[in-house]
Amino acid sequence: MRHRPWVTFALVMALAIVATWVALPTNILDINGFKAAHPVREGLDLQGGLQVVLEAQPLAGKQVDSETLEGTKSTLERRVNGLGVSEPLVQVRGDNQIIVELPGVADPQEAVNVLQQTALLEIIDPQGQYLPPGTRVNTSLGPAEGDAAATPTAGTPVAGGTEPSVDGPVFETIVSGADLKNAYPTQGNGGLGNAVGFELQGDGASRFYDYTSTHMGEPMAIVIDKTVISTPRINGAISNQGVIEGNFTIQEVQNLVVQLKAGSLAVPLEVVQSRTVGPTLGQDSIQRSLIAAIVGLGTVALFMILYYRLPGLLAVLALLIYTAIVFAIFKLLPVTLTLAGIAGFILSIGMAVDANVLIFARIKEELRQGRPTAQAVDAGFSHAWPSIRDSNVSTMITTLILYFFGNYTGTSIITGFALTLFIGVVVSMFTAITCTRTFMRLLMSNKNLQAKWLFGVNQTIQSAGAAD
Repeated sequence: MRHRPWVTFALVMALAIVATWVALPTNILDINGFKAAHPVREGLDLQGGLQVVLEAQPLAGKQVDSETLEGTKSTLERRVNGLGVSEPLVQVRGDNQIIVELPGVADPQEAVNVLQQTALLEIIDPQGQYLPPGTRVNTSLGPAEGDAAATPTAGTPVAGGTEPSVDGPVFETIVSGADLKNAYPTQGNGGLGNAVGFELQGDGASRFYDYTSTHMGEPMAIVIDKTVISTPRINGAISNQGVIEGNFTIQEVQNLVVQLKAGSLAVPLEVVQSRTVGPTLGQDSIQRSLIAAIVGLGTVALFMILYYRLPGLLAVLALLIYTAIVFAIFKLLPVTLTLAGIAGFILSIGMAVDANVLIFARIKEELRQGRPTAQAVDAGFSHAWPSIRDSNVSTMITTLILYFFGNYTGTSIITGFALTLFIGVVVSMFTAITCTRTFMRLLMSNKNLQAKWLFGVNQTIQSAGAAD
């Protein structure tokens, strides 16, 4: 059993070395690109970007339920992933709003357009007519929005279909975005021009085959959001694959692929708030936060050493190990750091020190009662543990409540604060009990380090305490 503190010490130091290596900047001692694959994830308020609040606008006579809103959220998440933004955040707030945060987005207006567009793909039967690109149409899935001047002037509604609006006829939808399996950039017929290829699935593929096989040589119209994109001629029966051709740029093709793969939104969305955060503000916030962390950590370290002396010095060492472990966890999970998250991290440093204060204060009491130093150390840890456990567990319960509340309300500030504080409190329990206790036990094996003045207890005070 005598070798056990040394084994624990070796494990703690190995953990500290690995955590410090992970916590260091990615360009320092990287091995096989591991650190480069786990960078610091900065939130919107640190690296700049865009925050958009979207509000559901259901059609007349319809309501937005939680399932519809979650489906819309999933659609937005797929669109955001298609934009290539790192660490995006999409959250439902309340019963009709969705918050989208896009850190580091290059073109905020383009991102808003992609998020807001419904991108409803329809292939319609134009009843033998050629509909020019840009023509606004009404389909059996719903009317087009916009002025009457943009609607076609020819054609008849399908039998049994929706009654035509005053703006124009209603064309039958053969397949829609719900039947879409995949979309991808490709080339037009003959390898000329940019185009979008698509694949159909399920009943949609069967309906598309039935239609194209019976309308050979006739036109069909490809419609996106009630606007005709292309009216190609059917040259053969098509079962599950097709191409959307048009005068597209490469960027337009990429945007259209993202929109089609995301599918159509369950309900229309309106931008009720849009906020752009500049990277300059984020860098300034990082610098101020680092200064605050260094000043706070230095002040706490100075107090611990002056008041508790040798135990205080060991607590500072444990605190440095704690900082390295927590920051390494942030990078490995990963945790997206925001200003609120940094605040939670700094607060957790105070929680870690608080545990050491309870332990060292108890050790002082034991020494004042005349106990030998080694026994006082063991008694201090044993008697302080219940208070440390109860206070930290209650804090963790509070952080969990804050985290779920932040998720429900879509408030990333609350979730970031709660997550970093929770991780910090858990690690602080480990460093305060395991690391500091191991260091103290090893030092107690040296008789020269058991002098009571090294623990902040003067001999006169100790004698007076014993006399009482």
